[in-house]
Amino acid sequence: MPNEEIEFSRIKEVESTNLARDDIRNEVIETKKAVEKDNNLLADKVHQNLLENNIKSFDIVGAIGAGKTALLEKIAEKLTPKYRILVICGDITTRVDADRIGKHNVDTIQINTGRECALNAYHVHQIIKNKDLKNYDIIFIENVGNLICPSEFVLGTDKRITVVSITEGEWVIEKHPMLFKMSDIAVINKIDLKERLGTNVEKMIADAKNFNPEIEVITTSAKTGENIDKLMELLGF
Repeated sequence: MPNEEIEFSRIKEVESTNLARDDIRNEVIETKKAVEKDNNLLADKVHQNLLENNIKSFDIVGAIGAGKTALLEKIAEKLTPKYRILVICGDITTRVDADRIGKHNVDTIQINTGRECALNAYHVHQIIKNKDLKNYDIIFIENVGNLICPSEFVLGTDKRITVVSITEGEWVIEKHPMLFKMSDIAVINKIDLKERLGTNVEKMIADAKNFNPEIEVITTSAKTGENIDKLMELLGF
């Protein structure tokens, strides 16, 4: 076979491979859209169910170690004297978080997702359809610890809260804009370490506001309790 025919054959092979990749990519995109649509429909159903039962609901997301569980412990301490609370904890494995929060006189349910890196509306729906919602005033959902996957799925709550800590560095919000675009409250935690770490907290606040001008931003320390009362006000309590 002449050289030019060999080259033509290689070009056709490459083109065929590229077309196959395009087909796979398009199929993945369409599947993702379908999954998101189904999730959103179920999230709407969850939200309506919670509203009908006069339940306030919050979805809390953030990376491992940001302080989500510690903040929920502080919140539980303040709210349990007046409100009946259910906390749904999502994690790959173990029930460490649920056990920690459960010590503060709240009902807890641990969802272990295995390989799934975020909770979705199906997880939440399965829980609430098997609970008597008349027994609760507030539901908190602590999502699996990361700043990427939870942006794929809304859960049907009243508000989404994204928690970061200054130990993650002043670039963390700029590197993970999506969650802040779709959140109602941004919590910058571990503010008690600001002087020691020298983190530019002002940049973090500005980044969150830049991505979402409507977002409420608050700095907290779950360790010292700083601004926990202000966070409660943002939650409507």
